[in-house]
Amino acid sequence: MEPKSPFLDTIFLLRKSSCITVFSNLQEISKKEEQEAGDYFETEFEKERLEFLSSEIHCQKETAVWAAKVLYYSAQLYLIRENTAKDLDKLIPKLKAPYDTSSILSADLSLRFLPQIASLLHTADPNDPLVKILENILTQFHYSGIGYHLNLEKINWEKELKDKTYRKLYLERIVEKKAYELAEIPYINKLLIAEFGLHKETYWRDLKIVEHGD
Repeated sequence: MEPKSPFLDTIFLLRKSSCITVFSNLQEISKKEEQEAGDYFETEFEKERLEFLSSEIHCQKETAVWAAKVLYYSAQLYLIRENTAKDLDKLIPKLKAPYDTSSILSADLSLRFLPQIASLLHTADPNDPLVKILENILTQFHYSGIGYHLNLEKINWEKELKDKTYRKLYLERIVEKKAYELAEIPYINKLLIAEFGLHKETYWRDLKIVEHGD
């Protein structure tokens, strides 16, 4: 698919090269662009689904496009902030779609890059209202926020990670990011230690084994 717009250019380049382009002004995203992005994410999702091969998990195109718009506008707003405060709720809307494993993994196609933008915004201005908005999104889609400090105290982890595919991916990303804050939550720690078995020293030597009260 050939890049045809700032929105599509940004998404394609980010997923291909982990680079992001910031344009000089904010532009509305057309329905045609959203449709093209949705088709693109569906293809990308299928590539990633080869890693977990679940017939029950499918790309939620609406969620994937919503996440891409959040990422795109957040990146642009890092530099373009003149007279934009009043438009934040419009530019970064709330998601109106089911929250399930398919939705989480569809959003992650873009939201996995959001912690870096949130960190840059926080460094520039900790009181920036956009930071709070992005952190709320990452708290909801915390799989994408692994490695970024979030308040996840209210989560029932046994319920959250009941889906075997999601649990496997979640644990793998914790290990990949060396996310100690999550890895030392008793329930998650127990899962990780069980996964490591006799090879803990190989996978994560300095991870503490936490008492979980079982």
